[in-house]
Amino acid sequence: MPESSHTPPASVTPGQWSFTRWKTIGQLEALEVHHPVFSATVFLQGAHLTHFALNDDTNWLWLSDTARFEPGRAIRGGIPVCWPWFGDPARNPPEIRKRVHTPSAHGFARTALWRLEDVRESAHEVEISLSLNANEDFEGQWDGHALALITFSFSVRGCQIALTTTNLSKDPLALSQALHTYLPTSDISRTRLLGLGHSQYMDTLKDWDYFEQEGPVYFDGETDRIYESAEPLTLVTPAGKRKLTSVGSDSTVVWNPGPEKALRLSDFPGTGWQKMVCVETANAATDYRVLNEGQSHTLGVVIGRG
Repeated sequence: MPESSHTPPASVTPGQWSFTRWKTIGQLEALEVHHPVFSATVFLQGAHLTHFALNDDTNWLWLSDTARFEPGRAIRGGIPVCWPWFGDPARNPPEIRKRVHTPSAHGFARTALWRLEDVRESAHEVEISLSLNANEDFEGQWDGHALALITFSFSVRGCQIALTTTNLSKDPLALSQALHTYLPTSDISRTRLLGLGHSQYMDTLKDWDYFEQEGPVYFDGETDRIYESAEPLTLVTPAGKRKLTSVGSDSTVVWNPGPEKALRLSDFPGTGWQKMVCVETANAATDYRVLNEGQSHTLGVVIGRG
């Protein structure tokens, strides 16, 4: 993965940064944070967080060994931003579906180039903010005008991500979205997710029918479910626990491709499904949101030690 130094845009003042530096990784620009307590990597393409770790720990996020860092190509792993629609457009409510002009899943934000708005640093925390103005530049894919602002906050407590959407058009705007968080495990068969017991979920692998979760979620093959829940979650792996607390969300997507689908995925090792699980903070299915002119909505997640 070649790296080189990069001259930042004139609009930012990196001389004031103590811990944050520009890096070119593959063919993409990124901000790397090297704090005495933690480290992080955020790409401008997709506003994509691929790495966060306390300095005595490994990456809290799963990143594919075969991920490619190329313009217009979604990075496999980390936390892709699915926006302004989630999943297959045809499976979205009519208010969202009528705005989408492409069959591509998960929206355009994850491959769009975001603008750096701010880097704030203190002895205890680093905060990075990026924005995407979804205007007429995207009219071939989507009908709407909105501003997305994402802020990453890193500290010894973990990482916090807040994605705020503001409707800049005069018409009501319906959207679905997700912070598509990939989390690592050493063994998916010895991994379980706590906090979804007694929740209703839609199983996309079983004709999108509804079921009720009994006890922890275990993984024994392909899993693709949308849970109607906003409860704090704890992922338990052989290496320890990770807690996820959401805001602005009443739905959680739980996904693992299993052995057969893993072979069909791009930039995904054939055995990678054994080492990861996605627990996604979402506004999906019936939890989609509608914003009137000038209204905003924030979707967020805090990832911390369990």
